[in-house]
Amino acid sequence: MEILTISKAAIQAGVGVETIRFYERKGLIRQPLKPQNSGYRNYPSDTVKTIRFIRQAQELGFSLREIEELLALKADPATDCADVRERAIEKLEEVERKISQLYKMGSALKSVIASCPSRGGLDGCSIMEALESSSSESER
Repeated sequence: MEILTISKAAIQAGVGVETIRFYERKGLIRQPLKPQNSGYRNYPSDTVKTIRFIRQAQELGFSLREIEELLALKADPATDCADVRERAIEKLEEVERKISQLYKMGSALKSVIASCPSRGGLDGCSIMEALESSSSESER
């Protein structure tokens, strides 16, 4: 197993050194002990694989808390693939809810933009009126 400095691990994983330190602080990867003779921490090559796993999971929309749970599942030899599948299904449902919310937001924006007179003072701006009426409704 190859031993790497933090900078070499960062390069191989395609992240910055601060990203590795951040993951250490969050408990996603273990910080190796600092050797007394060289002063540089030595990272096992498995750290690079873990960082790549974290980055890929983030790209799929998993939060750091969820990634921590996935890493715990990965480390447990008794974990069944169904456990991981269930997490992925939950994440997909969350993404689909967010997409639905974004479509609703897009439709609302299209509506207020279409009603905008495109000129004149702010007192006649239908977009500002819509925002003001929305904020007063939410205060009730």
